[in-house]
Amino acid sequence: MWNDILINILEDGLFAAIAAIGFSSISNTPRRAYLTCGLIAAAGHTIRYVLTTPEFGIMHIIPASALASFAIGVLAVLFAVRIKCPAEVCFFPALLPMIPGMYAYRTIEALLSCLYHTQEDAFEHYFYLLAYNGLTCSFIILSLVVGATVPVFLFKKLSFTATR
Repeated sequence: MWNDILINILEDGLFAAIAAIGFSSISNTPRRAYLTCGLIAAAGHTIRYVLTTPEFGIMHIIPASALASFAIGVLAVLFAVRIKCPAEVCFFPALLPMIPGMYAYRTIEALLSCLYHTQEDAFEHYFYLLAYNGLTCSFIILSLVVGATVPVFLFKKLSFTATR
């Protein structure tokens, strides 16, 4: 059982790192930052995975995303000094694998279902799904933005000396 959980955690981190390196490569990030972006993404995505996994902690995805993005922001500020890049160079690609694609997809699917169904019961059901998925998606994105930018302001002196 614990072996399966550990493998799932490592897979989650590995795939997040691969995605972050891919996003880094297409967003004009310096090559010296690729590995750092991948490591930061793996750490952040793993934190969110562990916080939302029933074996470790049953936390909703919104606060788990906020805590994980805060960790990404802190790591980005700390590693930015080492690779001599702004922290944003590290945390933007690291946050992209955490974008809630399934919630966004389900929001659009529910919207189209609302427009298609004319019976009140079916409409109310799909409108509920639209509201739930849309709000969840919006608040996850908001928590990612706030969580990642707060460390830049908390460690202002450190984050702005990274490029000097």
